[in-house]
Amino acid sequence: MAPHPDRLRRTPLVRALSTATAVIAATAVIAGCGGSKSSGGAASSASSSASSAAASFPVTVSPSNGSVTIKSQPKHIVSLSPTATEDLYAVGAGKQVVAVDSTSNYPAGVPTSTLSGLTPNIEAIVKYNPDLVIASQDSNGLVAGLTKLGVPVLIEPAAATLDDAYRQIDQIGQASGHTAQAAQTVSDMKSQIAATVKQAGTDHANLNYYWEVSASPYYSATSSTFVGQIASLFGLKNIADQADKASDGGYPELAQEYIVSAQPQLILLADNGASDGGQTPAIVAARPGWAGIPAVKNSQIVGLNDDVASRWGPRLPELVTEIAQAVEKASAR
Repeated sequence: MAPHPDRLRRTPLVRALSTATAVIAATAVIAGCGGSKSSGGAASSASSSASSAAASFPVTVSPSNGSVTIKSQPKHIVSLSPTATEDLYAVGAGKQVVAVDSTSNYPAGVPTSTLSGLTPNIEAIVKYNPDLVIASQDSNGLVAGLTKLGVPVLIEPAAATLDDAYRQIDQIGQASGHTAQAAQTVSDMKSQIAATVKQAGTDHANLNYYWEVSASPYYSATSSTFVGQIASLFGLKNIADQADKASDGGYPELAQEYIVSAQPQLILLADNGASDGGQTPAIVAARPGWAGIPAVKNSQIVGLNDDVASRWGPRLPELVTEIAQAVEKASAR
């Protein structure tokens, strides 16, 4: 059975808010911030921003659990998803977050708690008096239980595409009262990713790679997965694609012999964190029978930031950059 993405915190990636209205709104906010440098001007700008946010409510968004209406700008947000936590802080809603789940560790200083996103406890959640809860899955009757208490819940699951990731940021921005900043966040992400891909190139079909999700057993991610689609931006060939079965969900278990015989020229490790197996380029190179793999012989084993590689939020440009650097190095040989 394929590993559930949430096991990896777990995955890994809508539509961006790109209408003229969003652009105008973002421009207005930027212009308002730069209008006056006096303390009075700053207070006026803050007041205007607060009024604008208040005026945008109630707002209705459509996460995976259906249409959800938030009556007023939330002041006590609980995040049960590391990606949602990053999204909230990226769009400017950090001060509204009162608690995050135990695996949310970015940005620094988030109000981490013992709350679980995989096995949520409604009684523990309501102790934070939330007026908005965001999670990646509806477990333990989360949505039904909180809805009965009048608490809106957004279920934002592991993204399947980049557009999914962008749409979630957009929705979280709307739900928290930061629509314009969410639009700017998405715009910046798109620009950074496009620039990185353009520099590294999109025609690397001559390079095949192995994406390691775990080493015991060897699970990989195919081109159909979120991370596989990101790697495909560079035109890379994925050795796991031919081994994928419908029951694998894009995460096939590969035999060690299969990996060795596939001769990957690039190995991308998403299991190098202490909590994910602690695999390193040195450990991989020392595996019995792996010495003849091109990626091992040429030192083309890359330890990715496993948190970034398993989430689908605002740090995606960092993941794209890590892959781009590996591609450029491998192509230079």
